[in-house]
Amino acid sequence: MIEAILECCAGIDVGKTFVVVCVLKGPANGDAQAQTRKFGTMNAALQELGEWLVDCGCTHVVMESTGEYWRPVFNVLEETGNLHIVLANSQQVKGLRGHKTDPEDAHWLAHLLRHGMIRPSYIPPPAIRQLRDLTRRRRQLVRCGAQERNRVQKVLEGANIKLGNVLSDVFGLSGQLMLEGKAEPEQIAQLAQKSAKKKIPQIRQALEGHRMTATQRRLIGFSLDHMAFLEEQIVALEQEIATHLRASELQPQYDILQTVPGVKKEAASSLLAEFGPDMKVFGSGAKCSAWAGVAPGNNESAGRKKRAPALRGNPWVRSTLVECAWSASRKNGSEFQRQYERLKPRLGHKRAIVAVAHSLALVIFQLLSTQQPYTKPGANPMPETQAARLIRHHTRRLKTLRSRLRTITTKT
Repeated sequence: MIEAILECCAGIDVGKTFVVVCVLKGPANGDAQAQTRKFGTMNAALQELGEWLVDCGCTHVVMESTGEYWRPVFNVLEETGNLHIVLANSQQVKGLRGHKTDPEDAHWLAHLLRHGMIRPSYIPPPAIRQLRDLTRRRRQLVRCGAQERNRVQKVLEGANIKLGNVLSDVFGLSGQLMLEGKAEPEQIAQLAQKSAKKKIPQIRQALEGHRMTATQRRLIGFSLDHMAFLEEQIVALEQEIATHLRASELQPQYDILQTVPGVKKEAASSLLAEFGPDMKVFGSGAKCSAWAGVAPGNNESAGRKKRAPALRGNPWVRSTLVECAWSASRKNGSEFQRQYERLKPRLGHKRAIVAVAHSLALVIFQLLSTQQPYTKPGANPMPETQAARLIRHHTRRLKTLRSRLRTITTKT
């Protein structure tokens, strides 16, 4: 039997309209008595839940990260100040099939917590959670803008207009003027600006014989209005993010992140919102990268290590790191560009980009841990494990080359 480490703890099975709570209380070297109760999810009921847990003498509480329904419970229990709240990954605390009921789930969670068998999820402090809400909202609005652009392109294709085949960006200066125009193809083609003027004959050919209807024009107008509204919302969000960074005293870490190749203002605020300024919660750079979902997985059997996909982690920070890796891989003279060019022939483009994102996560962990800006390649010392691996690799290559030279010398 695994020894218990907690004498009084509780497991909460969270639902939309009610929660089921199971309290296990008893000596660590003996059996625990279970008490199960059901509470609503309104604020008054949740406050009653918090008072009951304190009266029972609970010190630790665990619940699954079920959608967004755990947040109201967490908000109320956090205010009590007497409870250590553990958020569990639902994939890691599954019960047996065929035994799933709300009381059984709550009892199973409490049992796992009592024996120290739950790996807690990272819950940042309130200031970082608020910054997360802002940066994630900005990212959602950017996605909405991309969806509207795709809708406009779909309408243009349906109207036999092939501007996308001629203009590199349909929503650039020339494309915007043409989308808003209602003249003949010859006159619309003359709206081309700057370098697009060289393509006037191709633009005229892309517009001739179009099948644009009044309904399609209105649909494009709706999309353009929505895109303009989204741009205003994004600008307002960026101002709110900048204000929050200054008010939360996160400006130094924000500036440090921008010294990394491929990381600028938007990416720096998103990464800071996901990772937080305190790297002690992760313990090491490898664990930080695994939490972000860009660390290589493990697949070893019978002493043989096989290729394994990257672990599933935080999707918000993973996508941001991958975007930064794309940018860093094109930064001339950077260590990330050299890493990408070295790995691409062997791993391919996508895997090489994820490997660069893994290196970025390690660098970010180091910078936020030391509170020092990024220095040029070569200034950061190489880890001892990586240096030893390179020494072994080149030693084997030298031995192989020596044997080949001996063979060639013998033949001659």
